[in-house]
Amino acid sequence: MNQNQSQENAYWTQRYTENRTGWDIGYVATPLKNYIDQLTDKTINILIPGAGNAYEAEYLFQNGFHNVYVLDISQTPLDTFAQRVPDFPKSQLILGDFFTLKGSYDLIIEQTFFCSFIPTPENRSTYVLQMSNLLNPDGKLVGLWFDIPLTDDMEKRPFGGDKKEYLSYLETHFETIIFEKCYNSIPERQGNELFGIFRKK
Repeated sequence: MNQNQSQENAYWTQRYTENRTGWDIGYVATPLKNYIDQLTDKTINILIPGAGNAYEAEYLFQNGFHNVYVLDISQTPLDTFAQRVPDFPKSQLILGDFFTLKGSYDLIIEQTFFCSFIPTPENRSTYVLQMSNLLNPDGKLVGLWFDIPLTDDMEKRPFGGDKKEYLSYLETHFETIIFEKCYNSIPERQGNELFGIFRKK
């Protein structure tokens, strides 16, 4: 683990240890639940990067999706998840850095991850490239992006952005199927989320 990875590990471990997880709603977000409910192929390989407490992974697993992989840079939320969902395969709980991850997936679920790391153009461009690299041909990136003003305050994570900015990065490697204001956000996030489905070019 390099210095930057070590710093990120320490940062997020501290946030989870101190329970400073204001983005964590405690259950699978409604827009993602509704998307999962219409999936018919339960054999697909699914990755959830920067998953934290991974309620989406729990919901998927409980509904018969067994090729679900949970990635986080901190061991703390992975341990919490393993205690909460003891039947989930430990080999599919991955401690590591998304930007160096190897693998091949049909679907990647985005839930506050894009907005979690320092929002430099380099980081955001590398995120999109890595998402593309990890997806199979015609693979999809699906999830929620915060539609809130971008801040440079390190303690204000998750960082924000808007539709135009996100698309300026995503459209370099993805075809946009849908990317719109969420109509079914939870009340606390109403008006502050974008739901997107993107297909790898």
